[in-house]
This record gives sequence, C-alpha cells and structure tokens, in this order.
Amino acid sequence: MLIEGIALAAYHRRTGRGVAAGDMVGVLLAGAFLLLALRSAMTGASWVWTAVWLAAGFVAHLVDLGRRWRR
Repeated sequence: MLIEGIALAAYHRRTGRGVAAGDMVGVLLAGAFLLLALRSAMTGASWVWTAVWLAAGFVAHLVDLGRRWRR
C-alpha cells in the first residue's frame, strides 16, 4: 500500500492527473486498518485487537467522507 501511494502521488505530481496525495491518505489509511484487522483475526489475536483495528478503519473512513462531503 505504501508503494501504491507513493506511485500514485508521483504520477499526480508528474502529470497533474489522478488523485492528489492528500485525497489518498484517508482511503489508504482506512484500507491499512482493515488489513490489520484481517491479520489480527487470522493470526488468532484477541478479539479486542480486531475490534480496535476495525474501529480505527471506520474512523478513518468517516474522516475521509467528511473531507469529501465538504467539497
């Protein structure tokens, strides 16, 4: 995900097309939290950690939606 974010930001900087880096942060952060929730569930971690990562993903998603909604 980090490489994807860097590549997309470089593409936007170079061409002026695509999504700006600031607009990608919320989506990538929410996705990263969901991946961490999946990892914790699959490795047998406590359900609390899975819930924490899911909640963090939800918050990141809401922040991203709030930023987009104001435009």
